[in-house]
Order: sequence, then structure tokens, then C-alpha cells
Amino acid sequence: MAMLPSGAVAGGPTLPGTAAAEAASPRQVTSLTSGWRFRFGGDAAGVTDATFDDSDWERVELPHTWNRLGEYALTRSPQSNMEQGVGWYRLALKAPARARGQRQVIQFDGVGAVADVWVNGVRVGGHAGAFSTFRFDITDQLRPGAANRIVVKADNSKPAPGSATADVIPLGGDFFVHGGIYRGVSLLTVDAAQFDTLDHGGPGIYLSTPQVTEGSASVALLARLRNAGAARRTLTMNSRILDASGAVVASDRAPATLTANGTLELRRAMTIARPILWQGRENPYLYRVVAELVDRGRVVDRVEQPLGVRTFAFDPDKGFILNGKPTPLHGASRHQDRQGKGWALSAQDHAEDMAIMAEMGVNTVRHAHYQHAQAWSDEADKAGMVVKAELPFVHQSSLGDGPPTAALIANARAQLVELIRQNYNHPSVMIWSVGNEIDIGAAINALRRGGKGPNAQSRAMLVELNALARSEDPSRPTAYADCCEATPSPLSRPGAEVLNDVTDVIGLNRYFGWYYGKSGDAAAALGALHAKYPNRSIMLTEYGAGGALTQHSDNVLGGPVNANGRPHPEAFQAYVHEETWKALKQQDYLGATWIWNMFDFASNSREEGDAIDLNDKGLVSYDRKIRKDAFYFYKANWSTEPVLHLTGRRYVDRAYPVAEVRAYSNADAVSLTVNGAQIGTVSCPDRICVWPGVALKAGENAVTATATVAGKPLSDTIRWTAPDASAGLHIRAGSLTGLTSAAGVRFGSDSFFVGGAVPEMRMGARGKPAPSEVKGTGDAELYGSYREGDFVYELPLPDGRWMVTLHMFEPDPAKAATRTFDVAANGVNMVSKFNPAQAAGGPMIAVTRTFPVRVTSGKLSLRFTGVGGPSLVSAIAVVPDKGGARR
Repeated sequence: MAMLPSGAVAGGPTLPGTAAAEAASPRQVTSLTSGWRFRFGGDAAGVTDATFDDSDWERVELPHTWNRLGEYALTRSPQSNMEQGVGWYRLALKAPARARGQRQVIQFDGVGAVADVWVNGVRVGGHAGAFSTFRFDITDQLRPGAANRIVVKADNSKPAPGSATADVIPLGGDFFVHGGIYRGVSLLTVDAAQFDTLDHGGPGIYLSTPQVTEGSASVALLARLRNAGAARRTLTMNSRILDASGAVVASDRAPATLTANGTLELRRAMTIARPILWQGRENPYLYRVVAELVDRGRVVDRVEQPLGVRTFAFDPDKGFILNGKPTPLHGASRHQDRQGKGWALSAQDHAEDMAIMAEMGVNTVRHAHYQHAQAWSDEADKAGMVVKAELPFVHQSSLGDGPPTAALIANARAQLVELIRQNYNHPSVMIWSVGNEIDIGAAINALRRGGKGPNAQSRAMLVELNALARSEDPSRPTAYADCCEATPSPLSRPGAEVLNDVTDVIGLNRYFGWYYGKSGDAAAALGALHAKYPNRSIMLTEYGAGGALTQHSDNVLGGPVNANGRPHPEAFQAYVHEETWKALKQQDYLGATWIWNMFDFASNSREEGDAIDLNDKGLVSYDRKIRKDAFYFYKANWSTEPVLHLTGRRYVDRAYPVAEVRAYSNADAVSLTVNGAQIGTVSCPDRICVWPGVALKAGENAVTATATVAGKPLSDTIRWTAPDASAGLHIRAGSLTGLTSAAGVRFGSDSFFVGGAVPEMRMGARGKPAPSEVKGTGDAELYGSYREGDFVYELPLPDGRWMVTLHMFEPDPAKAATRTFDVAANGVNMVSKFNPAQAAGGPMIAVTRTFPVRVTSGKLSLRFTGVGGPSLVSAIAVVPDKGGARR
């Protein structure tokens, strides 16, 4: 049991710099993070009794969750814990004393997902929703100064008919709802006359700045007061605004008469002369508002809240405007979990996450997909981030094909009120999001049924929640994040309800270049919806790609990506972000853009990249130890810090002795050396520096980039190991990644090509590519992909004699009789009118052709030209012609 700082308001924003004169707060806050006992599941009989023996239960400290999932492995380890169900917590507590007329209120900052609470064997209340602060007045059950027993039942059962979570949002989604008391617990000892501790977990005072000019700012204060006593109270409410130095810049005094067991709303106004504005990342200036209830000269309650003076707007054509200044918003979404901890994060974890985001240069954060901890929102206030705060109404609105239940709507309404009131005073929060992809669950179900099934019936619920948000807070716009309207995704269904015309601003989750289309297509698609909804600001609420730390490609254009499975080359993720941002930065009308996601996060529906139970679209690893290449692309574009970063540093063991070298930098020009030899100096358009066709020596290579930014010299070195160029080349055509053959020969991913096309992957179960069915070979997977059409391979090779082997097959029985093509080496036809099916004895049978060549200019050109159909090749092997001297 520990005392929190007296200036803090439990469950509200925490404030630095509380004045010493205010140290003796009349509101006592006791931390209840230590001494808990825990058990998952088991017989519930007697557990809530004060005398129950829990001595054999596990000892835990808060925050705590029993779930651990998400790791960089292809299979789950024994350390994974995805149990969903009931966890029990018990705490032996010697409660602090309370004076006559005081109340004691227990506060939970977050319990996943449904909570029930008992004190000394008496149930004092329950709460449904994993993300909000909630409180119960336990004065009548708690014995001050004596031994007490607190019991908490936490239930994160998977939503299903009849479960405790059947009518609790979220019903689904691409993240895992962790079970447990995963945020803090505290005991408030407070006067019966108080700033209402039972106002949906809110702080009791609510601040806004309806009028702001250079000369003054009007501050509106709404106080919600409660008298839990049996006698009428005649009080005074004193309010004052303090600047960052602690000086009082405005004050107010008002009478407050509270009836017995009654509540009161009191509205007051103050004015700050010559206000210092909260100007985002440029200057996130914070005032403090201190409000006190005074009874005949004695302060009986006090709360403190932050105040940021700002005006803002989302203009349909000009984007985001902060304090009259157009401010393009570019940032990322963030989930509240990390490796080894799940949702049980510390204040230090939140601070580190914010520091990483600030380092990259973001100026806005999307709270995906639920209310985040107050400690995190405090960090956003201090860092000057613009926040999109979200209600966890995601994925679906019912467990079946019908409309949402009345109970689910009621729960969503309750969670929305909690979200708004608990975060009302954070100046960083500027958008209330009332839904995210709420129709995608029905679309996925229909897709699994072969396209059959009804569309979601979610619009009416979204309309109701939007109206509630506007009623609770007219000063901030509402938003909805849409997945599918007018996209080439199979989840875009005919007849689906229109949802983008409900909220004040439109959010679009779009994955061009990943799940569909090309990365550069995003601009045209967004522009079309901008034209369709001309009176609403449009934001790109999600875009991105997966990036595995151990999966690599020699050429990101070499083949299709398996977005829902493996592999996810890190370089492909970086490419998607490069191409998308090139298009997005030119769209001045966009209100904001958010990368999905800042950090890899847990999702037990995922087996992707080099991980399991992780969504690997983060720019930073789940444990926060590794910043992926795409992180530095954005840092070079967004940060004011000097940046120079060579990409591909985790692709150490290279497949080829020649490579494209890339760097991200905000320097005007960057120079490159390899093993001390000068390669050249290049400019870096779009902050991307490229040196194509760089030769590497056999063994280790030191690749060094140097530059100067604002007079500061920069240098970055990576080390690659390359094969011996004299050993030749082995290329797996049509694939983003390479493989090792049954004979132990390493084939690199498709590279050195110009032209041709690669078909989409043939998919099997659970997002995995279907195994190759090519016969007549012990290396079927070598024929699992191919390049087709008219194309040429320009192969860098030392001068000399070589043997070329082409691996081919006929994939299409309909073309078996007619497909023929030529292959020329340095302009000389080596294979003429070749029919792979005829040569192999039928379709889907491997066939090879081998021929000698002589290289005299450091390059072998292999040109494939269709005759009776498109050319095709699955792999190319070029090895030294050891018998060449005898020919």
C-alpha cells in the first residue's frame, strides 16, 4: 500500500510541478498495487468470502495480466498464454483511517474485460469494458484501520452467446483482449462533498477554451459535484489557473449548495490574458487548473487538471489547422502491449514508447482501438501530439448475422461516455473516434461462405454513438475509420451500408500495395472519396505493410508478397512505405495520416512473417529493441534531427555478389564506400539514396555511408557477407525470397530482370502458399514460382565461360500445346520455339535446358521472347563451365 502524490487526481491526467503550498491534499490517494494473490480459473466456491484461504495462490504485483502472447518464432513456445476466462484476485488490506464525513472509493484504472468486485464478502459492483477507469464507493463495506479483503473477478472470455462478454465491445478485432488487473488500483479517501468521483470515472471538472485570441483566452469550467452525506452542504468552489511556473493567471469563486445525497453541475468562466498556446510539437505549453471545495474556510476537496489553450479545425480542403496555422498531421497508431508484459505496462514503458515516436518525428498518435492509459495520454499532452482517441467499437456489431443487441448498444454508450469524460481535459485529444471497420466481420464471414451471407447491420448503432459523442462534447469532431468503400478488396461488398457519411470527419483504412493494388494507387483512391464527400475532412487512418526482421529480398519487385502469411521481407515493408508516402505528402487536403502500426503487437489470429501471434506491421519490434528500416525512412522525412541510415543491415549473408545499396537521409547528398573504395556521391530525392549494382567481394564487406547535415558529419556502416562472384549466380524467378535446393544450392530471390510478370500466389490453408505440385523433380518448390511474358535478365558475371541451366514447366494445361518461346544469350538464340509441356511430357512437369555461354563485358543478357505464347522460367543457374577449354 503506497500513497500517490497528493497533487494527482487518480484516474485523471497526472501533473508535474504541484505547488508546495498545495501538498497537503484533502483527498488521500492510496496505491493498492502490492500484496495481491492470483489464480486463473478453478472452483469459484467461497472465493469471495473474506475467510477464504488463498495462501497457495500466486503472489502478484499490479499491473498484472495472465496472458503472454506474440513472439518471433514460427511456433508457439511454452511461455505463451492465451487463456481466456476468469481470473481471481484477492488482496488483504489494512485500510487507512477516515475522518467523520469522509467516503472511501476504490478505483480501477483498467481490468480486462469484465470485472466484479467484492469487499469483505459483499459485492460492491461490476464493470463491463476493458479500457476505462471505474470506481465504487465502498465506505459501507470497508473497515478503516482494520483488516479487509478485496476480491476481484476478471473475465476476458472470448465473446460468444451466453458468455460474460457477449454484449461487451469489442466483439472481435485484430488484437487480443488481455485478462487481468492490467492497470493500477487505488483507494480514494475523500470528503462526502466532493468533485464527483462517481461521474463515469471522470475527474469531476471539465475544461474547454471556447474563445481564443492573441490577447485573451476564455476558459469554461464545468464542475460536477456530489454530496454523499445526509446533510445539506453550503460550500464555495474556488478555481484558479496556474502557468507553467506556478503563477496564478486567473481565478474564480462561486457558491455551491449541495442537497443531501445530491449532485450539482456548476458552470464557471475565467479569462487568461495573453495566453501561451498549446502549439503541438512546436510548443506544447500546459497550464494547470486547480479547483477546490471550501467549507467555512476548510478545503474539503481539491482536483487538478491540465489545460492547453488551443483552437483547431479539420478543413475538407486545407487539412488540419492548429491555432490558425495549417499543420499537416503525420503519425502512427499504437497498441498498448509489449513483449513479455502484454498489457501490464509501467509508466516508464509509456514514456519510452512516446520517446520512440517523437524520435521518428510524428506529430499525431492514433489510440488503437480503445482508451489508453492516462499515463500515456499525459505523455501525449507533454509531447505535443495530436491524438485520435477511440471507442472499441470494432470489427462487428453482433455475434450473428442480425443487428446489435440493446445490451451491446448500452455497453458501447457507457464506454463512450467513460472515454470522453475521462479524457476530456487532455489538450492532445482532438478527435473522438466512435467506430473502426464495424462491418468487416460480416464481410469476412461471407467470404468464408463463398461470398454468401448478409451484410452487417451496424449503421444505426454508429449513428446513435455519433450523436452521443456530439452531445457529450460538441467541441471536438467525431470520426469513423472505414475499411472497404470503393476498394478492390474482396471485403468491399455490394449493398453494404454506407458508413462514411455519419461522422464529422472520415477515416479510411487503406492498404494499397499490401492487401491489394499498388502503393501509389492510394492517392487516386483517396481523391475519389474526397470528391464524393466534399464537405468532410478525410484522414488516412491506416496504411502499411508487414516487416519481418529475419526475412529478406534481393529485389522487392521480384514477386508477390504473401500479405496474410509468410514471408514478409523487411525491405518490402520499407518499399510500400516509400511509395505510399511519396503519394500522400502531396495530398494537402488530408486531415491526417497514421501508419499502421508503430510497434508490432499481439494478435492470436496471425501466423505471419517470422512471428506467431503478432501483427508485424510495426516499424519497431514488439520488445522495442529494433527499429526497422521503414522507421528511418520516416525519421529522415519527418524529424528535424540529422539522419543517415543504411538499409538492409539485418540481411548480412547476401545471396549475390552484386547488390543495390540504399540509405535514408535528410542530407543533400550522401557518399558511399565499400571496403574503403569510393563508389560515388548521390542526391537523395524523397530522402532515399540509391547506389545500384554495387559489387561486393567474397566474404565480409564494410559498406559505409557519409554525409553532412547542418554542419554535423554523419556516418553509418553495415557489414555484409557476399558469395564469390566466380561461383556464378542462382536465381529463383518470380519470388520475393530465395531458397536452398535439395542439393544444398542457395538460390537468391528474383533479381536482375527487366519486364515480364509474376502471377499471384496459389494459396493453401491459413494464409500459407500452396505447395508446388510440379512433378519430375526432387526440388518441387524451385518451381513454385515463375516469371512470364517477354523479359530479359541482365546478369553481372566475371568474364569467362559459363554453363546456363533454365528450370521451367508448363503451369497451364490450356497452353500446353501452343506455348513456345525463344531464349537468346547476348543476342544469340540458344533455345528456339521451346514448348515446356512437350519437352517434359506434359504440364506440371519440370524440365531443364542447359547451354554454354561466354561473357566478355561483365554481363550476360538472357532475353526471353514469346513465339506461340508467353515465355516462362522458374529458376536460372549459371555456373563456371569447367570443360569450356576443351570445346
